[in-house]
Amino acid sequence: MCPDCDDFARTVLLLGQLALYADTLDADDSFIETVGPSLAASLPEPPPGTFPPGYDPTDGPDYPGGS
Repeated sequence: MCPDCDDFARTVLLLGQLALYADTLDADDSFIETVGPSLAASLPEPPPGTFPPGYDPTDGPDYPGGS
């Protein structure tokens, strides 16, 4: 496994666990609002082969209300 693959998988797992925690009763909203963006910002580049060749994440449909 490539060096960044492990970090990527671990960070995605942590984001998933945070999402599950956010749906629990008495979840700490301040914790979620602080940790969520920090985890997302710490995602490394996706491992090779995660997306098909030529994939452009900025290419897609216009979102409602977007320009």
